[in-house]
Amino acid sequence: MRRPIVLIPACTRDIGFHPYHAVQVKYVDAVARGADCAPLLLPALGADTDLETVLALADGILLSGAASNVHPSHYAQGVRNPELPQDHARDATTLPLIRAAIKRAIPLFAVCRGFQEVNVALGGSLHQAVQEVEGMMDHREDELAPLEQQYSAAHKLALEPAGRLAALLGAQHDIVVNSLHGQGVDRLAEALQAEARAPDGLVEAFSVTASPTFALGVQWHPEWHFHEDPVSLALFSAFGRACREHQARRRRSE
Repeated sequence: MRRPIVLIPACTRDIGFHPYHAVQVKYVDAVARGADCAPLLLPALGADTDLETVLALADGILLSGAASNVHPSHYAQGVRNPELPQDHARDATTLPLIRAAIKRAIPLFAVCRGFQEVNVALGGSLHQAVQEVEGMMDHREDELAPLEQQYSAAHKLALEPAGRLAALLGAQHDIVVNSLHGQGVDRLAEALQAEARAPDGLVEAFSVTASPTFALGVQWHPEWHFHEDPVSLALFSAFGRACREHQARRRRSE
């Protein structure tokens, strides 16, 4: 049996003198080896994306992190800091993709920027600078530090005791995660259920309440050295199982 296909929407970026559609290797590896699925990169074509065609192929969707932020116009705000990178083509691709995938009950795993995209796509809003919000921690990494230090454990998370994430991870109700983000959830979309919070109360994980399958977002980066962390392995393993179940259902209906 072929492995389930997981779409990973690409970012747009310039490399040298040319524009590229790009996805970081660590996300591709986590899908291929952590979830045991076949990653398929989806170009950021915006309105030119044929959602019916690509979703007919998809057994799952991974929304990756990125250096760019969701443009605040998508949650009725102006740009707070014009120096921060944006990716309009990715926004125009992922926001409708998220809504269509949830409607079709396709397994969805969203990480960092992807986590924020899901909240915005479903009607939520973001803090554009969490560190400037009274009572909130500074969740950003030290960009001058080596990558291993940037992605090292940063703070604990408290899981919702009766939540899907707590059930997935078993009896482990407090976990330690990395933290590499300047933005975060302000108003949580009504269609989402908080699954974990940082010590300052910031939502760091949520699930899509009405989804009958794996539909989870996390603000941290489980793809980083996923094979060395039991929590990350559990997340990608559960995502992979959901993708295989979706593949089996789709085959039965064909």
